[in-house]
Amino acid sequence: MNPTLTDLTAQILDALPQTQCTRCGYPDCAAYAAAISQGEANINQCPPGGAEGIARLARITGRGVLAMNPDYGREAPRTVAFVDENWCIGCTLCINACPTDAILGTNKRMHTVIEKYCTGCELCIPVCPVDCIHLENISEEATGWNAWSATQATEARQRYANRQQRLKREADAHQIQQEEKARDKLAHLAEHSQLTDPTLLDKKRKLIEAALARAKERKTINTDA
Repeated sequence: MNPTLTDLTAQILDALPQTQCTRCGYPDCAAYAAAISQGEANINQCPPGGAEGIARLARITGRGVLAMNPDYGREAPRTVAFVDENWCIGCTLCINACPTDAILGTNKRMHTVIEKYCTGCELCIPVCPVDCIHLENISEEATGWNAWSATQATEARQRYANRQQRLKREADAHQIQQEEKARDKLAHLAEHSQLTDPTLLDKKRKLIEAALARAKERKTINTDA
């Protein structure tokens, strides 16, 4: 009996290294797994998984083993990012880019990479405005799954999920804050506005009410989903 689409996607996702590097052309490992299961992506687009990863995906999907597609990169030793403290300006761009929250630091303060949690995704490299992040080979000649363990993949997957949940909580909190500000402005529109023309005040009131209505509609859609 063939697995259902959902089951197949889950099996494929379990076989991916969870580096969340986006080199496959998708925003994360879950999206790539779904694309493979739906026949929209091939099984040879994950450089971190390497040849062993392709073999695993071939067994799961029943497809033939392929060579790594060079358009998506090449299988290579595992790397970890390091921040040159002498050049870091504390811009936080690398922190925002890291899919596993493996970079510590605050605005205008030196950043540092927690080696244990770095997946070598390289997403912090292009966003650094002063090129102070470099990669170091920490697996020597070992590549693909020979340089990465199931335990590390599980941890990276959980840290990515935790980060996504945190970002959603922060976005929800920001949305609530913005709505509260809009309601307060609506309740005290005349006294807080420089507008005195009743027609213009009414127009502004309607714009704020419409914005609040859209926010409520989005919240309802997200809840139903």
